Amino acid sequence: MIEADFILENYNSNSIKSGNATWKTPSNIALVKYWGKRDPQLPENASVSFTLDACFTLTTLKYTKRHSKLNSESHNGGYNFEVYFEGKKKEDFKPKIETFFKRVEQYIPFLKDFNFIIESRNSFPHSSGIASSASGMSALALCLMSIEKELNLKMTDEYFNKKASFLARLGSGSACRSIEGELIVWGSHKDIKGSSNLFGIKYPNKVHDNFKNYHDTILLVDEGEKQVSSTVGHKLMHKHPFAAQRFKQANDNVSKLSEILQNGELKQFIAIVESEALSLHAMMMTSNPYFILMKPNTLKIINKIWEFRASTNSNICFTLDAGANVHILFPEIEKEEVNNFITSELIQYCQENHYICDRVGIGAKLVSNN
Repeated sequence: MIEADFILENYNSNSIKSGNATWKTPSNIALVKYWGKRDPQLPENASVSFTLDACFTLTTLKYTKRHSKLNSESHNGGYNFEVYFEGKKKEDFKPKIETFFKRVEQYIPFLKDFNFIIESRNSFPHSSGIASSASGMSALALCLMSIEKELNLKMTDEYFNKKASFLARLGSGSACRSIEGELIVWGSHKDIKGSSNLFGIKYPNKVHDNFKNYHDTILLVDEGEKQVSSTVGHKLMHKHPFAAQRFKQANDNVSKLSEILQNGELKQFIAIVESEALSLHAMMMTSNPYFILMKPNTLKIINKIWEFRASTNSNICFTLDAGANVHILFPEIEKEEVNNFITSELIQYCQENHYICDRVGIGAKLVSNN
């Protein structure tokens, strides 16, 4: 599909007076990382992610028909919306949403036909490196697609999901990987049939049983806001001296990971996933300006994992997003042994002993649509 396929034409928004849609949309954790983009929100390399389950955003979009478009274009760009996060009005969220609306309006031109109230909450700390923008922007995109579905009742589920992913990408790149599950590929890649820079797709090949019901326990080393936003981090790749090599490395790792997901080789999975996590942070440490996103306890956890794996031959491994928190990945068959290790050895390195037990999920869920 191409961009023009997602432009809504010949619609009549007068058929809708008011309504609301609520979506529960998960975060995701990249196994092969996306780091570096070009306009408009297109990835410099393909990425592969696990869709999560317990880490989610719940968003309700309430909408009422506007009687006129008298609001000046300078007020929220001509869009009429209010934003509430966890019960409190959030004016500082508005600029990002206005930017999102501007990017997607050509594809969903009914945006200025309605007044919106956006109410959202997370099941995890906001802006701490658990991809809150991914779950948040994908939830908003899905709510908007629920309105479009009302305008086009013949829309297929396949088109709905692809366009939701397409729109979510324009709010936050990784958000396009939070629409479906369990494994999502985003970015055009020669070895992944149907892959696209425009939206995420479900991994198209058969997945080995070793990777079914995979667990992800997130150790909250630092629950505060990240030192540097992902937006800034991506921009630092534009003149990065190692950018070209990194993009090639990531695409090569997508090919390798695709084979691993099919053959079930857990040790090879560990090698790819941990290398990808450290490569992401290496790029930040060698950018200009440079940043160290890991904390001392991040490194302590990583070394503990390596020691445990060496002594037990466990298939536990770690990955990191653009922050200090550690995602511990392990197969279903090892959950008891690894959970005991986490509670006895690792949670002491978490802020106030906080951690989240999660696992691979199946994607976003429509909660209500009225």
